[in-house]
Amino acid sequence: MSKTDVSGLSQLGQAVDLPANPETAVLEKVPSNHAGTDFVVRFTAPEFTSLCPMTGQPDFAHIVIDYIPDGWLVESKSLKLYLHSFRNHGAFHEDCTIDIAKRLVDLLSPKWLRIGAYWYPRGGIPIDVFWQTGDAPKGVWIPEQGVQPYRGRG
Repeated sequence: MSKTDVSGLSQLGQAVDLPANPETAVLEKVPSNHAGTDFVVRFTAPEFTSLCPMTGQPDFAHIVIDYIPDGWLVESKSLKLYLHSFRNHGAFHEDCTIDIAKRLVDLLSPKWLRIGAYWYPRGGIPIDVFWQTGDAPKGVWIPEQGVQPYRGRG
């Protein structure tokens, strides 16, 4: 089994402060040891929070990120810190979702990436946001995201 090169990382194994906002958050990557093998990596953030840019009230989402690496993996601690940096960030649901996806695409240049952001109701209406880079490569098993549509109480 090969060992992943983590020599260039600045956060893993270190005590780091939480980033003040998504713009200053540091996302890091590590090389994939399985070049030439298509596989799906999934990150699930069931307690994602940001702020409404108009009211300052908290917004909550269940976010699922799937991607097929092409040489790079996102380092999970840096992703967790990045996602947490939205906690005090005011932005609309659509902006948060697409900004996360595009930042990961810019960092990793994956073969394929999709994001599903299942936002809890604000004003009585849940807003779900979905985006992907294009068609997934053929022959790759990509499971459903498994997040049920919002049904309210009952």
